[in-house]
Amino acid sequence: MVIKEELRQHRFWRSVLAELLGTFMLLTVALGSSCLGIRTSQSMAPPIASGLSLVSLVQSFGEISGAHLNPAITSALVCARKLDILHGLAFAIAQCLGGICASAIYYASLPSSVFNQLTTTVSTEGNAGQALGMEIISTFQLAFTVFAVDDRRRESTEPGSLAIGFSLTAGALAAVYWIGPTIGAFLAGAFYEFFFASSASREKLVACLTCKDIEIVEAASVSRSSLSMATQTAARTRQCEPKREQS
Repeated sequence: MVIKEELRQHRFWRSVLAELLGTFMLLTVALGSSCLGIRTSQSMAPPIASGLSLVSLVQSFGEISGAHLNPAITSALVCARKLDILHGLAFAIAQCLGGICASAIYYASLPSSVFNQLTTTVSTEGNAGQALGMEIISTFQLAFTVFAVDDRRRESTEPGSLAIGFSLTAGALAAVYWIGPTIGAFLAGAFYEFFFASSASREKLVACLTCKDIEIVEAASVSRSSLSMATQTAARTRQCEPKREQS
């Protein structure tokens, strides 16, 4: 019943459409700049263009769907239980459709000699294992940035889109596969949520591994940390009072 009610919500389909359109626009810029890079031998064009495009797209769609625009990021958020499975599955399908539509437009409008150069292959100077390792590292830093920005967004109104865009630019210098980015995103999500987040705790890690309710554990953890901060502040205040009396 909950799924049926969610599927009837305008907000749900609005967020799915935002992921589809956002991914379509991001891939359009990425493929277009890649064509420019091939013709002008400017290898920095695709990463810079993709990063700047992501900055604007996160600002545009961030409040609607979160602007994941990447199945690896969506999968990591689902595994960290920051996104339910229904939204995660719908977002991933929408993102794939958006990417396919962008590729189809370029496939229909570009000569085959140019389009064939946009395919992803492992460099002759390396091997598949090295490529996989680089993908894990590059997507780890992207997903880690996304988790960190999302964590700070709850307490601050400062936009984190610039950090995410720069992170994509740094990681886009490597080729794109799906196994490496997915593993890297999972690792980044786990590391941030269970070691670096303000609500990180051993109880939270155990709750995730045993499929318990993380929100209850997070609330308890935040309450303890808030109480600890209040206690520390009160202690500092008491320490300062004698100094004021002496002066």
